[in-house]
Amino acid sequence: MYKILIIEDDDTISSIIKDNLEKWGYQTIKVLDFSNILANYTSFEPHLVLMDINLPYYDGFYWCAKIRELSNIPIVFISSRDTDGDKIRAIAQGGDDYIEKPFSMDLLIAKIQATLRRSYSYSDQTLNVLQYRDLILNVERLEVFCGKREIELTPNECKIVTLLIRNHGNIVTRTRLMKALWDDESFVDDNTLTVNINRLRRKLEEIGLEGYVKTIKGEGYRLI
Repeated sequence: MYKILIIEDDDTISSIIKDNLEKWGYQTIKVLDFSNILANYTSFEPHLVLMDINLPYYDGFYWCAKIRELSNIPIVFISSRDTDGDKIRAIAQGGDDYIEKPFSMDLLIAKIQATLRRSYSYSDQTLNVLQYRDLILNVERLEVFCGKREIELTPNECKIVTLLIRNHGNIVTRTRLMKALWDDESFVDDNTLTVNINRLRRKLEEIGLEGYVKTIKGEGYRLI
């Protein structure tokens, strides 16, 4: 089932869109906190975003750019703005299509189906963005974001963060981490994992994520 995130501050319009999309078998949520749209995006992991332009706090162009920093997920703009300049900017910013309000639901459904078909028919694309509290990880790009700050990770550091996020609340043992990082951990000095963990901690601290990786003595590590 495809998941669609609706970013529209007119509750009547967003509810109508949501009801109609769900009749077609799509799973949907409406953004309610327009000050932190990325939190909804990363927790829901949608296959497509419907994006209005006129929004509280920041406009749709801003949020399109922020999502584009994390993923190539299809974004369809829905807006009452009807100038060529707005349409050109939406596409240049990373949008995949643009629908003017008012629009018919039949047209919206057709546009969504066509966009999903183009985006997913010929490849098995999965979302490569994970979040834990203020930490947002782009697995594909090996990047961690905290607010407007970001930092690059090595492949091993990225694997460590991925495992810790996917198992947050639980301890990830040193043995499990070493198996994930190296094919045959028996030939790897135990100190090598410690070096990777310490380097990761320093990088996270640089962007304001102090103390996120906790050592559980004699066992392993977990996020706090």
